[in-house]
Amino acid sequence: MPDLVPEEIERYAEEHTTPPVPLLAELADETRATLRSPQMLTGTVEGRFLELLVWASGARRILEIGTYSGYSALSMAAALPDGGRIDTCEVEERHAEVARRYIARSPHADRITVHLGPALETIERLEGAFDLVFVDADKENYVNYYEAVLPRIAARGLIAADNTLWSGRVLDEQDQSEGTRAIRAFNEHVRADERVTSVMLTVRDGVTLIRRNP
Repeated sequence: MPDLVPEEIERYAEEHTTPPVPLLAELADETRATLRSPQMLTGTVEGRFLELLVWASGARRILEIGTYSGYSALSMAAALPDGGRIDTCEVEERHAEVARRYIARSPHADRITVHLGPALETIERLEGAFDLVFVDADKENYVNYYEAVLPRIAARGLIAADNTLWSGRVLDEQDQSEGTRAIRAFNEHVRADERVTSVMLTVRDGVTLIRRNP
């Protein structure tokens, strides 16, 4: 996959971002060494971005769609206020096992619940409104996830959708792969939705922040 930002700039940005705590660094190493698709790892820059997003928004109820190995959930948990919690959805048992193991070793074990199974089914079972929803799962369901959570976003809540620049392939008209078409469709769906205000950021592989209009 092509890099959106030159490698030396990415490296400079990471070098000038507060490094991860040792547990997250260990988790990143295990993810890269043992799991498929290690490029899915949130990593230092986006991990700190999510942590600061939680801190700035004061989000107390967080839903994550796509746990992978747990890096992003643990990053966000570091900024949770007292009484806050994270529900994170994962469909792959191997990913959930790694995430649960590291969550259990963290100071945040009592505030993160990993739900194994299809995320749309998990969302239906969960109660209440969400202050922040982080979407980072199968791209083909992005629009479905968006529509499932939008009515349940708190008045000052946010949706953060990852990978919305898709390594630049959203611009490649020759690329008609399923994932690329799904991301393009999601981006257009959000842009045309008069219910929301959104901004697409060039953080890592593209992160779109979305709020529901009053």
